[in-house]
Amino acid sequence: MSAGIATATQLWFTAPKQIELRTVDLSVPAADQVVVRTLYSAISAGTELLAYRGQLPADMALDSTLESLQQQAEYPMQYGYACVGEVVQPGSGLDIAWKGRQVFSFQPHASHFLTDTQNLQIVPDDIPARAAVFLPNTETAVNLVHDGAPMMGERVVVLGQGVVGLLLTALLSRHPLAELIVVEGRAERQALAKQLGAHRVVHPDEAATQISDADLIYEVSGQPAALDLAVAVSGYSSRIVIGSWYGNKQASINLGGAAHRNRLQLITSQVSTVAPALSGRWDKQRRFDLAWQMIRDCDPQRLISHVVPLEDAEPLYRQLDEENLSLVQAVFDYQDA
Repeated sequence: MSAGIATATQLWFTAPKQIELRTVDLSVPAADQVVVRTLYSAISAGTELLAYRGQLPADMALDSTLESLQQQAEYPMQYGYACVGEVVQPGSGLDIAWKGRQVFSFQPHASHFLTDTQNLQIVPDDIPARAAVFLPNTETAVNLVHDGAPMMGERVVVLGQGVVGLLLTALLSRHPLAELIVVEGRAERQALAKQLGAHRVVHPDEAATQISDADLIYEVSGQPAALDLAVAVSGYSSRIVIGSWYGNKQASINLGGAAHRNRLQLITSQVSTVAPALSGRWDKQRRFDLAWQMIRDCDPQRLISHVVPLEDAEPLYRQLDEENLSLVQAVFDYQDA
């Protein structure tokens, strides 16, 4: 940092499967703004991979509620929403105590960023920075539990054990369920699911014959074809919570036959808002507070499989695109930047 101006290295998506790093000078912070030096940022292998592949709908904002992602999904664009860093320069209108605080922000991948304090979450002192990057996915898992409302003694199925699926499994394992079944084909994710409390792990090829009459099914695989599997393992008046976002991929689902007669409930779940039925007592901050507690309880750092500097982004995204079997949660480390 020189003359009060921070230089930031930013990651940009410039075309399908093409990225570049750009160096820019950030403005001097306004009175109520801060400059944050990023320590870690987490890659979303779901929505972010859609951005990398060019599979995001071009006619909608990247996120309708996050200030940093208001632009439409058109190249070139920045993406990412899980940055943990340290405030290095508070604005003139802020208490000097802001300097040095560890904070979380929904920001694209960058070594430094400038933002209003209202866009920050203070990271609790007892939560390490590498664990704090899981705040968005943990909040998503909390929201999924709220939207599905699992009941004591139910049979619950989770389709997909990406990071959100694994965190969802960890949260559901805390409920007194009759059975918690996960459907996942990758051996290392099957092992993690068992560690996090799944009662049974089933391969997708065998799920339709090994699972039936589930009360509650979560579809978090990111694969539209999994919706038919969700229907196949459901029972009468089952609830299917769709947590995946498919981008511009079409989701074909067979709603004839048993699906129609079973009076299934298809519930779309999205973490940007609080469910209307809960909004009288829950708001985003209360849900964030719960997510922090779940991070303490679930130790999500065990899900980190790759930690690399931002300069190694290109091969890392290539591995994600090729669905490298050993990659679970990838994190950028900026501490040597």
